[in-house]
Amino acid sequence: MTDAPRGPRPTDPLIALRPWEAPEVTSWGRLPMNAVDRRSGALPLDGDWRFQLLPTPDAPVGGSWSTAHVPGVWTMQGTDDLPQYLNVRMPFPDFPPNSPAANPTGVYERAVDVPAEWAGRRIVLQVGAAESVLLVHVDGRPAGISKDSHLAAEFDLTGLVSAGAPSVVRLTVVKWSDASHIEDQDQWWHGGITRSVLLYATDPLHLADVTVRTSRDGSLRVDCRVRDAGGALPEGWYVSGELDGLALTQDAEFDRFNREDERVSDFLGEARLRTVVESVRTWNAETPELYDLTVRLHRADGTVADTSRQRIGFRDVEISGRELLVNGERIFVRGVNRHDFHPLTGRTVSYDDMRADLVTLKRFGFNAIRTSHYPGDPALYDLADELGFYVVDEADIESHDHAHEIADDPRYLNAFVDRVARMVLRDKNHPSVIVWSLGNESDYGANHDAAAGWLRRHDPTRPVQYEGAAKLDWAAAGDATDIACPMYAPLEECVAHALSGRQTKPLIWCEYSHAMGNSNGTLADHWAAIESTPGLQGGFIWEFWDHGILQRVNDGRPVGRGGAGLYDNGVAAPGHRWAYGGDFGEADHDGAFIADGVVFPDRTPKPAMYEHREIAAPVRIECFRHEGIVLGNHQHFRGLDWLAGQWELSLADGRTLTAPAELPDLRPGQTAAVPLPFQLPEDGGEAWLTLRVTTAGDEPWAPRGTVVCVPQVRLRRAAPRPALAVPNRSVEVDDEGLLVHPLLTAAPALSLWRAPTDNDELGGMAPRWRDWGLDALVRKVAEVRRSEGRVTVHAEYACAAGVVRHVQVLTAVEGGIHVAESAELPEELNDVARVGSVFETVAGLDLMEWFGQGPWESYPDRAFGAPVGHHAVPVDELFTPYLRPQESGGRHGVRHFTLSAPDATGLSVVLDEPRQVGVSRYRAADLTAVAHHDELVPRAGCVVHIDAAHRGLGTASCGPDTTASCLVTPGVHRWSWTLRAL
Repeated sequence: MTDAPRGPRPTDPLIALRPWEAPEVTSWGRLPMNAVDRRSGALPLDGDWRFQLLPTPDAPVGGSWSTAHVPGVWTMQGTDDLPQYLNVRMPFPDFPPNSPAANPTGVYERAVDVPAEWAGRRIVLQVGAAESVLLVHVDGRPAGISKDSHLAAEFDLTGLVSAGAPSVVRLTVVKWSDASHIEDQDQWWHGGITRSVLLYATDPLHLADVTVRTSRDGSLRVDCRVRDAGGALPEGWYVSGELDGLALTQDAEFDRFNREDERVSDFLGEARLRTVVESVRTWNAETPELYDLTVRLHRADGTVADTSRQRIGFRDVEISGRELLVNGERIFVRGVNRHDFHPLTGRTVSYDDMRADLVTLKRFGFNAIRTSHYPGDPALYDLADELGFYVVDEADIESHDHAHEIADDPRYLNAFVDRVARMVLRDKNHPSVIVWSLGNESDYGANHDAAAGWLRRHDPTRPVQYEGAAKLDWAAAGDATDIACPMYAPLEECVAHALSGRQTKPLIWCEYSHAMGNSNGTLADHWAAIESTPGLQGGFIWEFWDHGILQRVNDGRPVGRGGAGLYDNGVAAPGHRWAYGGDFGEADHDGAFIADGVVFPDRTPKPAMYEHREIAAPVRIECFRHEGIVLGNHQHFRGLDWLAGQWELSLADGRTLTAPAELPDLRPGQTAAVPLPFQLPEDGGEAWLTLRVTTAGDEPWAPRGTVVCVPQVRLRRAAPRPALAVPNRSVEVDDEGLLVHPLLTAAPALSLWRAPTDNDELGGMAPRWRDWGLDALVRKVAEVRRSEGRVTVHAEYACAAGVVRHVQVLTAVEGGIHVAESAELPEELNDVARVGSVFETVAGLDLMEWFGQGPWESYPDRAFGAPVGHHAVPVDELFTPYLRPQESGGRHGVRHFTLSAPDATGLSVVLDEPRQVGVSRYRAADLTAVAHHDELVPRAGCVVHIDAAHRGLGTASCGPDTTASCLVTPGVHRWSWTLRAL
């Protein structure tokens, strides 16, 4: 690299303009956005750049230079300006459009050798994204300005560089600006150049834009705009095109109309190509068929001046009444909100990262993405086209902290329209994009209507949505939204609206289930209602990622790009942890609210992902009748030929039988009866039939044999348990009436408390439980009665809301102890976390085996995706490492379980009926006392919870709580279980 010229002085016109405090200025010298992909053949400028971090935008450049990697954020690359997390509040007190005086500004420089063969060509610099104001200089001369932190900016450098000679490119990035007030999204605040930088060249005569319009009937229209950088367009130019080798036809009628209507000018050329594809293969999320489109711009002599290559799909999107249709079919939107995130690089995400994101989502039944809350990298849309996702493309607009003021502020009018228009101009040719979104949480005002007006004129082929426009009345929403897209609206209200007769628009939640910590309760309830209620079509879970940044514990710094391999299965390596708000020393933050994804920061799926996978199952067991099984195809467009199956029969006595399954030939929506694959044994008790469905061959998102779903049906209920034989021996208890047992280090006691989940804390339940004193119940023995082979213990647990009476009857039975319990909760305890027993075991019991739901974590309102069967998991792997330690690792519907050592010794527990069971190395108090997992110290033995009742999870950290049926209510609760040594 050559030495750089001195930095821009205060007289520099870009600095003098102070664009970081001028909302009316969205750009200067920036080229119009277009849909012509220039990544191929470009000169990449990614890598290490010379770097300085200035305290303010107008501070002089001087002193020593360091290096910074591009793309990347400086907040993750060793500077003292560290990441900060806030959800709604701005990180500075200044009102819009002002920015703070202390305003970190990154100056990036590098020498660029312009290829000699580019002589006479048009040379363009593309900066993929910069947060939040970009100033461009070449050899000290100003080249342009850009705002909008999540779309590319292009600048014509033809007059500033010379082919075959080096030039110094300087990119100055101002962190805080007037634009920050409309980029107030729920994510980490960073600064830097977050997407790739490149230099490309075109002929002076070039394709300025290409617009593709397709339909499911096979019709194709390609509109081309042509410009000449040298001045007037030359005579005789023309365009040609081909689609998978099929030549396109020039639209002579379009050319004639332009001439007769005097639309032809020397400044802008327009041309249109057409064709109709016979027997077209349509695009949808299940069968994402793509065609290769090539458009060429020719000079008069026939030589090619410019070429555009794109992959396109044939599909229609329309709204009919209150239904959103793709290719004429009503679809279900099984969506997730997705931010750009990576635990080592912050906002910078590679192609491989994006592909892995979408592959993970596809494997768990998702078919839609909302690009919350800004457009994604161009490669994301290529991948969505290829792998099959419906995309709600969202503009980079969120003014959460000052939403009401900005929505009608004319100073921000240009920014609203500019951001929506540039997104549409870039992404309009992607078949995956089925809906445009005007942004998020920015109130509703004239600026939205202006942006919607531009959008509808430019692209009438897709619906527009904006949650704020429909917030007050889903039926009478304004022109800014075609879809009622509420945020965390209660399920019962949405169902009532759909049944009211007032519904006029499709209802698709933009956010409906908040994945913070141990969460996503009631997903199955939502989808049962969606699939049975016309007018409801799905929604988007918030969100994909836990935004935990990998942090070194010893110095509190982000690990950065070199941290690959320092995490696995959601857990950070020793000496490291997942950082959330407040972990970088910032006083103003919103804590772990940033950790609200369905995957951990390393993309490890949380248990809620398995719940969603089963809810979205493409093939399902509808019922068991007449000695047969009824299967149904729940897809919209695809048959079952891409799937394979295997039957599994799980019996309570420990046996599991398997048999191959031949799936019937079913079109979408069809059902068929198939014979029962097994002769049900006379013995064996409770019996469950599972269809393990896998991919029959390799899919672009999954190799052959990948599990797609595991639908299940119960074939036989459990038989009544025989009476237990009471031996002639005593039960040993201590002076407090607590069981003494050689395998237990803490006797069974009553538990009403769980380590609060994020939903418990933010939903207000945990503070109430603490006020009642449920986290520190004091046991008082009222009476201990002894009889032959039996001890009955009456105890009372006093709390601020009254007295809980607990009775425990301990009976010696053949081979063990039978424990029958009851707990009477006073009316004041109208919603507690659990009612059950907790005890602790000796060390060395490292494996849990059980018959019940599993193998992954499940809870009363999140158990649809955990099939009943025989499961075995090491005790240390039962616990789920949510970023903030909390209640986790529970298994729902457990009938019996064992905890064993490697030599097969240990204990077994048989339950009176299916119960919620939790086994881990931590007491609830251990989890409650710490903020991160690196602070936890596992116990040698097991902490075991057996619950008569356990509260559902809900999503009350941001959204609805659990259902009434999953609350733990006052009154008498009874449960029993039998403990034996193995």
